[in-house]
Amino acid sequence: MPEHRFHTPLPLTLDVSVPSGEVRVETVDGEEAVVVVDGDERLVEQTRVELDGDRLVVSLRCRMPFGLARAICDLSLGGRRLSIHACVPHGAAARFATASADLRAEGRLASLEARTASGALLVRGEIEGRATVKTVSGDVQLERVGGDLRAQTVSGDLDAGPIGGSVEAKSVSGDIRLASLRSGRASFTSVSGDVEIGIARGSFLDVDAGSVSGDLSSEVPLGSEPSALDGEGPTVVLRGKTVSGDVTVFRAA
Repeated sequence: MPEHRFHTPLPLTLDVSVPSGEVRVETVDGEEAVVVVDGDERLVEQTRVELDGDRLVVSLRCRMPFGLARAICDLSLGGRRLSIHACVPHGAAARFATASADLRAEGRLASLEARTASGALLVRGEIEGRATVKTVSGDVQLERVGGDLRAQTVSGDLDAGPIGGSVEAKSVSGDIRLASLRSGRASFTSVSGDVEIGIARGSFLDVDAGSVSGDLSSEVPLGSEPSALDGEGPTVVLRGKTVSGDVTVFRAA
């Protein structure tokens, strides 16, 4: 079980690119990063872990496309997978690219970029800045995003906690839930799935949304309604549509 240690003062980007397996990331105090690679011996030997400037790179040396690399690994190694466990300083950025791997991060990240064909993504903690997520098959859960969120899923649910910036969310088949928006612009499109959007207390709503086959409801006063004009506060501009699914706007706790 190789363990790799590096002196990594910020800024730092953890860049993980593996075809399949499990990736776990934790942020910790200090200026040291530790990466542990476990799993089948042949896969471990082919995994590269190195510090390149301000990038900590973890990747499989195989240069084939992820889909082909995964197929070869499944055939030759009986479907056994690779496990990556990385501890990096608080405030590091994270970048993931995988064909089929479950991704889990805990702590405080500067930003997040994730692309996966098949695999779940779970972030517990805070993404201080921008988050960009693209997945073909797999659920996405982000506990807190301080900046903008861009998310695209083909088959899987998106569940994001309080979001400090603007949002662009697209789903072909899956539900979208945005727990709390305070200001900015939020746009969504969904072919099949329900959409739930929370508006923070003290914020008003400017909405133009609808569904071809589904209901639209809002418990938040619109910006043009008299009840919304009685006070002052930021406004969330909401634009979107669904082909099949309900759209619900609620007052966030």
